[in-house]
Amino acid sequence: MSISLAVFNTLGLQQSCSSFVEVTHKAELVETCKDLYKQQLPMLILGGGSNVVFTDDFDGTVVKVATKGIQVTEDTDYYYLSVQAGENWHNLVEFCLNKQIYGLENLALIPGTVGAAPIQNIGAYGVEFNRFCYQVEFLQLDTGTLNHFDKDQCHFGYRDSIFKQQLKNLVVITEVTLRLNKQWQPIINYGPLQHFDPAQVTAKQIFDSVCKVRQAKLPDPKVLGNVGSFFKNPIVSSTCYELLKSRYAELVGYQQIDGRFKIAAGWLIDTAGLKGFNIGNAGVHKDQALVLVNLGNATGAEICQLARHIIQEVYDTFAVILEPEPRIMGSVEEIEIQ
Repeated sequence: MSISLAVFNTLGLQQSCSSFVEVTHKAELVETCKDLYKQQLPMLILGGGSNVVFTDDFDGTVVKVATKGIQVTEDTDYYYLSVQAGENWHNLVEFCLNKQIYGLENLALIPGTVGAAPIQNIGAYGVEFNRFCYQVEFLQLDTGTLNHFDKDQCHFGYRDSIFKQQLKNLVVITEVTLRLNKQWQPIINYGPLQHFDPAQVTAKQIFDSVCKVRQAKLPDPKVLGNVGSFFKNPIVSSTCYELLKSRYAELVGYQQIDGRFKIAAGWLIDTAGLKGFNIGNAGVHKDQALVLVNLGNATGAEICQLARHIIQEVYDTFAVILEPEPRIMGSVEEIEIQ
């Protein structure tokens, strides 16, 4: 028996899996994953399906994480939120705003679940997940035990963590604890937030502004299948940045702590003339070059073919290498984009 995954991935790719289970409690998540691991059966842990490209039917069990629960505690200086992995990230941001717990507003409307947030170290508008991470709880598959890492142990980087590297396929995140300072300081030094007055701006105003910009830039996956930003913003050497800046005066870069510069992947793709370009039913969005879309019955192979074309064109034009953000899934495991 095969189960369609079309409604479980935001690209709307018409792939299926041989077995599907949805778990709604942490204990159920733990036991399901332990059993599958003991049997050495292929499994895919799936949250919101907003960061995955299926290139083939999955010959194994897809475990849909739908665990819920938010517990708030506090001390003199901080709020602590212990959140189950299956909670929707944007709903968590709204929950905090309604409780007058501020800090996550820059991360509004990022798709996906809380359990996926530390893996990717999600970020937007000058803020990344690791700023608020206090602890990540995970099931270690080979021992069957629940373990905890603090922020430093997670080895967070730009769209990166130990869960994408050394612990890839070895753990399942079950719960995340965030720590938010009661003395809120707005982060408004990025892009469309720079016009706000730091002495007067509210968290709600930042939230509303981020939502407005994201809704204007990113197509609704219910209308046009996509996984949001398809490529990481590349970080280049200062020499490379200065060379590009001398050729393209409009290039904007954000200097990093190590002296390198982060530049916009969307600008590179757009300037390479690829906005609106398509291969088969896979296309570059006509308004936002960073987003690849399903124009109707696209396959994962077409999406990957388009992505490879973009990577090559950007490299040929700027000598900058783009890296995909979403996971590329083969028949039994994650694969490199071919």
